[in-house]
Amino acid sequence: MRSTSFSLLIAGVTAKASAYLITGDVVNCRSGPGTSYSVVKQYTQGQDVTITCQTEGTNVNGVTIWDKTADGNCYVSDYYVQTGSDGYVTGRCGTSSCPAPKSNQATVDLIAEFEGFEPNVYIDPTGNPTIGYGHLCQRAGCSEVPYPIPLSQADGKRLLASDMARFEQCITAMITGATLNLNQYGALISWSFNMGCGAAQTSTLVARLNGGGNVNTVLSEELPRWVYGGGVVLPGLVRRRNAEVALSQTAGSGPALPVQC
Repeated sequence: MRSTSFSLLIAGVTAKASAYLITGDVVNCRSGPGTSYSVVKQYTQGQDVTITCQTEGTNVNGVTIWDKTADGNCYVSDYYVQTGSDGYVTGRCGTSSCPAPKSNQATVDLIAEFEGFEPNVYIDPTGNPTIGYGHLCQRAGCSEVPYPIPLSQADGKRLLASDMARFEQCITAMITGATLNLNQYGALISWSFNMGCGAAQTSTLVARLNGGGNVNTVLSEELPRWVYGGGVVLPGLVRRRNAEVALSQTAGSGPALPVQC
């Protein structure tokens, strides 16, 4: 993404070859568009990479675009790729320009129930200032929060719905071989919100869904396996996984994936 004195030259070459130079010394290419995903391979400075698509992901030095590379079938932050542009230079991954589906209220309520609510800023067990339903503050005093503090529960859920967006993006990007309704999709959003997108990306659960497995069977068999913390079964995780399975099996929700727009 970063401009250099030879950016116009690079742009002229890449217009034909679709190859762009890596600008960082050693750049990780990850299994998904974010720093929480596992490292698939590494590129070195000056190496050419061909970009197949781009998507939103973890903010790296002010850049939120991630580039999917052809040779590694993995993602690098656009901050480290000399595309000659601060924006998109190719199509978006997964669903063209379609945004990820928004979670339904049942999903927001489920996550809120297990995250717990605090109306004022507090320090969580990892030492991070936090507010509402597990929102990690980005600025002093959580000044980025667009609602009055102390938070009402209603505003807390609105903030939670905003925080869920990156998990909606990562689940939409990684589920490529299954048709999900909003409740099945919501179960996956809650699971990834709790366990992380990187863990979800490399899971047997996602592999089975993308392999054409029956959605209800896969979710009912795989979600209950994610109940360990430090090698010990945690009752809170057992309850959460059971609630996610129950949500996924609740009828009456509309379609979610594949995205249609």
